[in-house]
Parts: sequence; structure tokens; C-alpha cells
Amino acid sequence: MSFSREERIRHIHDLAKECAKLRHEVAEILHGDIIDLASQMSAVIGAGAKILVCGNGGSAADSSHLVGELVVRLSAERSRTALPAISLSADSTVLTAVGNDFGFEKIFSRQVEALGLKGDMLLALSTSGKSVNLLSAVAAAKKKSMLTAALLGADGGDLVNAVERSIVIPSDSVQRIQEEQKFIIHLLVELVESDLFG
Repeated sequence: MSFSREERIRHIHDLAKECAKLRHEVAEILHGDIIDLASQMSAVIGAGAKILVCGNGGSAADSSHLVGELVVRLSAERSRTALPAISLSADSTVLTAVGNDFGFEKIFSRQVEALGLKGDMLLALSTSGKSVNLLSAVAAAKKKSMLTAALLGADGGDLVNAVERSIVIPSDSVQRIQEEQKFIIHLLVELVESDLFG
């Protein structure tokens, strides 16, 4: 079934309204959770520890996005030192080797075992909160006395109760959840930069 140009224009405007409504809800409902997670990230980095980030699919890309903003900078308006963060979704050699030798459910937990230290934070990104490999990573992080947090959507899935701190986007749409998680990623980095560099 094809759509006319007018129907496509209406659809674009409807989606824009839907996104704007959700963005307002995120600001109204989740501002405290966002501020608190950013403060905890700042405390971790300020204490000389690091942030490990992981996710699957689009959330894998977003985990690398977040790490890129922390290691490099959010914008050219603020010159600062690099911040310690690693994306566990980025190394294809490690991911495929672990997947081949131990199973896909261990691709992140194995890296947490290798890289995580007491006082570090594991931040998991997921739209559903149901990914077994993320739950396994959280369990591995807790064994190493790491802090655990997650950016989630829908009802938060199993991860919402597995981590110590979570931000749950109030939407069942994968696209809308990912869009708001990107917004939150930028907010987190901006707040962390403000905490650490004034």
C-alpha cells in the first residue's frame, strides 16, 4: 500500500508531535533520575574509576556514541581532558571470539571480568531490558563491586530490578525510546562535564 504525498506529510507532522510530547514527558518525569545518574557518573570518574557501557543493535551504537562524547568532548565550546569510558560493544574481535567460544550471552560479561574494577560503573543501554547478555554483564559487575545502571524503555524489563539505578523512557516504541536515550546521553555528558569542569 503506497501513501500519497499529503499522507506522508501528515505522518511526518504526527510523528513530530508524538516525539515532542514524549520529550516533554521525559523532562517532566525523569529529570531527577537524569541528574542523579549524571552525579553518580561524575563521582565515579572523579574518584579515578571508569564507565563501561554496553548495548545491542542500535543500543550498541549509542553505547559507542556515549563513550565517544566522554572520551572526546560534547562540543567545541568546552575544552577539557578526556574522561575514562569504554564501549563493550565496539570491539568486533572480542565480541565474535567470546560469542564463538562462550556464547552470545557472555559477550559483555567476559569483558566486565577483564576490564571492570571495584568502583567502576557499568551502564547498560536497552529498549526492552530483557537482553540476557546485559543481565549477565550486570551480574558480573556486581561480583566485582561495580556500580550498575541502565537506560531503558517500556516497563524496564528484567534489567530495571537488576541494576541499582535506572532511567526508563515511558514508551513502547523502540524508535521513540532510542531517540530519547540519545537526548539523555547528551544531557548526561553535559551534566558530567559541568560537575567536573565547572
